[in-house]
Amino acid sequence: MTARILIIAGSDSGGGAGIQADIKTVTMLGGHAMTAVTAITAQNTLGVQSVHQIPTEIVLAQIDSVVSDIGIDAVKIGMIGSAETANAVAAYLERLSPLPEREGPGVGRPLRERDTSPKPTHPQSLPSRGGSRLPIIFDPVMIATSGSVLADSDTIAAFTRLMRIATLVTPNLPELAALGGEAAIRALGQAVLVKGGHAEGPHITDRLVTNAGESRWTNPRIETRHAHGTGCTLASGIATGLAQGLPLDAAIERAIAFVRAALASAPGLGAGHGPMGHALGTSPFDQWKDRQCPA
Repeated sequence: MTARILIIAGSDSGGGAGIQADIKTVTMLGGHAMTAVTAITAQNTLGVQSVHQIPTEIVLAQIDSVVSDIGIDAVKIGMIGSAETANAVAAYLERLSPLPEREGPGVGRPLRERDTSPKPTHPQSLPSRGGSRLPIIFDPVMIATSGSVLADSDTIAAFTRLMRIATLVTPNLPELAALGGEAAIRALGQAVLVKGGHAEGPHITDRLVTNAGESRWTNPRIETRHAHGTGCTLASGIATGLAQGLPLDAAIERAIAFVRAALASAPGLGAGHGPMGHALGTSPFDQWKDRQCPA
């Protein structure tokens, strides 16, 4: 069964980050991407020119529409839009119950709308808290690659509730500092993937910290200005892996490898921080067509 990933995030009109990067990542890794758009941004490779926040009730309606019919195997949360939306999304996800009607993992309608008879739990044991075993990856987006602010102080304060229900929180170094440091996140009981891209040096080290200990991935830095959307891509890649049943370490390792491949395949668009090449310089349809109709 195709893994179903719900993406709760903002729209990037330039196609480099946000739900556009998320959809491309999930699709390239073999999942089915669904979205609940929290904000619409007017942005390009030079920066963010305007932001329109989607009303909280519309964000919840999008989530409910997807959950009640298609079902979800994992959630990726990115730009959340507002403190009100952050709290409402957290409350919704806390109420999700396992989905008994469909094969495989996933969840359906909120528990308050369903009967309370015993239901199967998600088959994978993951370090998440709250009302379900649903993998939830929270990328605490605060500032765009261009430097534009995407979350105000009230919204950042509301991140705590989202972190409490997350399987994994994926801050970069500036975001980690804004959230009070590694110890503050770990005090909530969550696994943390500290992304090292903002550190100086020829290598990047990403660190996963869980109750079981610490894992590290160190890779040579790919020097490019076309790195817009790396955080979104990484988080969506991890969510897809978990939805497909990969262990957390394996999901992270594959997602890092995909980010690096996309960086190396960047098409070189725009005058600023350009998008990565999620298609990896290929046309998947043409490859499929060639396999179906060999010369």
